[in-house]
Amino acid sequence: MIGHELPMPVVLMCLFVFGAFVGRFLNVCIDRFPKHDILSDQLKSVLTRQTVCRNCQAKPTPTERIPVLGWFLAGRRCHSCRRLLPVDLPVVELMTGILFAVVYWFEIPTGANATISAGGLTSSEGPHGPEVIKNLWSPIVWLHLRYALHMLMICGLIVATDIDRKRRIIPDGSTIPIMLLALAASGIFGQLYIVPIWFQDSSMVSTLRPLMPELLKPLFVPWDASEFAREWPHWHGFLVSVFGMIVGAGSVWMVRQVGFLVLKQEAMGFGDVVLMGMIGSVIGWQPVLAVFVFAPLLAIFAAIINWVAHRDNEIPYGPFLSIATVLLLLTWPTAWPFAKRFFDMGPFLVLMAVFMIVLLAGSLQLVQILKRMLGIQTATQGDLDAEWNSADHLMYYNGERPDEQTGQWPLEQWPGARAGRGLKQSHDWKRGS
Repeated sequence: MIGHELPMPVVLMCLFVFGAFVGRFLNVCIDRFPKHDILSDQLKSVLTRQTVCRNCQAKPTPTERIPVLGWFLAGRRCHSCRRLLPVDLPVVELMTGILFAVVYWFEIPTGANATISAGGLTSSEGPHGPEVIKNLWSPIVWLHLRYALHMLMICGLIVATDIDRKRRIIPDGSTIPIMLLALAASGIFGQLYIVPIWFQDSSMVSTLRPLMPELLKPLFVPWDASEFAREWPHWHGFLVSVFGMIVGAGSVWMVRQVGFLVLKQEAMGFGDVVLMGMIGSVIGWQPVLAVFVFAPLLAIFAAIINWVAHRDNEIPYGPFLSIATVLLLLTWPTAWPFAKRFFDMGPFLVLMAVFMIVLLAGSLQLVQILKRMLGIQTATQGDLDAEWNSADHLMYYNGERPDEQTGQWPLEQWPGARAGRGLKQSHDWKRGS
């Protein structure tokens, strides 16, 4: 039994209000993170005083501090400069409040007599066994701890999505702190994972073993991580987070590298790599791979619409990774049984991964060939070489600064140094020599 006797409508309403106030803080992060390149500067920027207007930096009134409603009560304008306030502000607050309530309703079983299996993120491989629960945390504690970690991840996804949608970047402030906290929390509590670090269908592995080369047959042995999770729960929880981070970031990084080699242009930004690493550190490597497969299905429709409407073949990918992650959590009872079939294959997943990489490279090359046949311009190595680099910047800077003393106090030096650079006559004329 869970022991949750509070009326669910009251709990959800409180969570909505709390989430809306969290959304106000997320709006601050969305506004200030892109203004700084360094992580420490991004984090420091959100600690300064809060403002309601990005134009005049006016301090919010008590009315404007109310989430969602404050935007309407203020007449959608700043009280100081009367400039229209972005509609994104109440949308982020409203969305954050809704997600706080919906995810809680989905993940936490309702009622004092409810069992763990009544929750939305249950699976036969999850941390539900009586031995694990007896040795670590009670169900009411670890379910809420896991919910808190998931909401922290979703807050980071909201910030990353909004910034990536507007600016095509994902600041480290929205990902790295959450990733580090997930690694630490997973090791400390040891019970925040959804599925263990490894599981497989023994009968399926035994069937596939005779078909494998002799070099790979030793890998196809029946093994699961339940005993390891019971004996070393903290190490198991930490490794689930570490492997999730590595696989999540590595999957996008691999696509990034393959796309660069075939398309001769950046297929995904490095911010997407870090974003998937953060997601994987929270939900584990198997769910993050499901997100990796599911996200392109969402992105392809947006890419088609964007091309038809704007003739633009580039779209930010971070929002679709974020949406796929939230949808996976909310549709877990339906989506996971389908995805689980692939992970039941055990070591055969490695061969599938290699095959998928080769298939990706071949598909991208085929797209390039079709573009050339249709007369569509493609990127070439010459285009890459033509990009602005550091040498071009230095040459431009020197061209804009022909006098080495521009912007400085007069400096005495041997006249032959300027003569050797053809600057002596210009220098003497400027100085009246």
